[in-house]
Amino acid sequence: MDKTKRNIVIALMVAMFLGAIEGTVVTTAVPTIVKDLNGFGLISWIFSSYLLTSAISTPVYGKLADLYGRKRTLCIGIIIFLVGSCLCGLSQNMYQLVASRILQGLGAGSIFTVTYTIVGDIFTLAERAKVQGWLSAVWGIASIIGPFVGGFFIDYLSWHWIFFINVPFGILSIFLLQRYFNESLEKKKQNIDYAGMFMLSAAIIILLVGVPAGGKRTAVSIALTLAVLVIFYFIEKKAAEPIVPFEIITKSNTVVNTISLLAAAVLIGADVYLPIYIQNVLGFRAIISGLSMAPMSVSWLISSVIIAKALPKYGERVVIGFSIFVLFLSCLLLLPLGMGSSLITVIICTFIMGFGFGGCFPTLTIVIQASIDHNKRGAATALNSLVRSIGQTIGVAIFGGILNQNIVEYFNNLGIKGIDPNDLYSTANISTVSLQDIQLSISSSLHIVFLAFICITVVCLALSFLLPSELKGKDENEIL
Repeated sequence: MDKTKRNIVIALMVAMFLGAIEGTVVTTAVPTIVKDLNGFGLISWIFSSYLLTSAISTPVYGKLADLYGRKRTLCIGIIIFLVGSCLCGLSQNMYQLVASRILQGLGAGSIFTVTYTIVGDIFTLAERAKVQGWLSAVWGIASIIGPFVGGFFIDYLSWHWIFFINVPFGILSIFLLQRYFNESLEKKKQNIDYAGMFMLSAAIIILLVGVPAGGKRTAVSIALTLAVLVIFYFIEKKAAEPIVPFEIITKSNTVVNTISLLAAAVLIGADVYLPIYIQNVLGFRAIISGLSMAPMSVSWLISSVIIAKALPKYGERVVIGFSIFVLFLSCLLLLPLGMGSSLITVIICTFIMGFGFGGCFPTLTIVIQASIDHNKRGAATALNSLVRSIGQTIGVAIFGGILNQNIVEYFNNLGIKGIDPNDLYSTANISTVSLQDIQLSISSSLHIVFLAFICITVVCLALSFLLPSELKGKDENEIL
């Protein structure tokens, strides 16, 4: 890899670091923020506003990158993100903060999409897997240092600085992109599919807001989403430059996106519920749970380096299938976890999981990009990123429902009624049940969640047999 490519990688990693660390730092600072701004009732909007707008903007940025170039689109996204960050830091009440987080999310959609599109454009098959592994490792690094950075600023400065710190990193990323990333674009008048953007955004909002609500709202949300998508379909058929070109929805890409959606659900499930197990069942502090998840990032990076050689030799069907099988084995190892399990066992599980995810996700992205022409690659990558976001949003909602329902059933079986899982550690509950009963209820309920992981990975494994092996025998130094 030459100097120019190395500097582009640094620019992409710094850009990805912006979006990655934002989540971990803000999570650490939220208790202080809501106390200072008197906005505990709006706490969920700090996260949901950011995640929702980043998901909505993902397909838009993908198409804009195809029309106007990767560099310009990514730099504009970073600038929007930085403006949103500064406004977050200047916020004087929760409404200003939530509005600023919306702007931040709109910028983050570019970072999460266009970075992977650039990787698909300029790096060889062997380099691509490594670089995607490095980008994924950024998330692991952010998850480790984020809480420390957030704690430092809160203790020694103020929570406002957790947003201002993004500015120098963003400027560095833009500088490196402008200096080292050169792309040629054919100048012509572009037709923007505004109607398609609006209808797709409406469908995403209805789905992501309605499904986690549960009950009848979920059914209504799915029905409305399907209705809007039907309208979206007819709009796209007539659009000169559709936001989602139907050429990218091939049989193999549909299989890849389905696996991506399901695997993303397992990933968010592991990220959310393994720390709950470590803290609420085993009784360790938050910082220990964060460090226990770090081995996943290490093995993820190692796995991505391995598949750089394995992909041209064995093809995508074998690599993805084997990676999912490793993920399946790691989920099986979660089943015996209980009150008396060792933390070392959990660390081993997360380490093996990292191998599965590290082999799966980069390869899925490579397959999507290799199957599409350059002028549609941004849209295809964006659709894959959107599918993963939807998988995470719906997955964490479903797993949360499973956990809460089984906690209630556990206490019902003990003859204890009226336990609210959302207020499990309240004074009223603790006066009724013991802390050990609460730990046992969480442990037994997580067991069902882990069973759901296994079922999902089995489906992914079955789907992997439908994949082609078109990358087998490809020159690893070739740019696809």
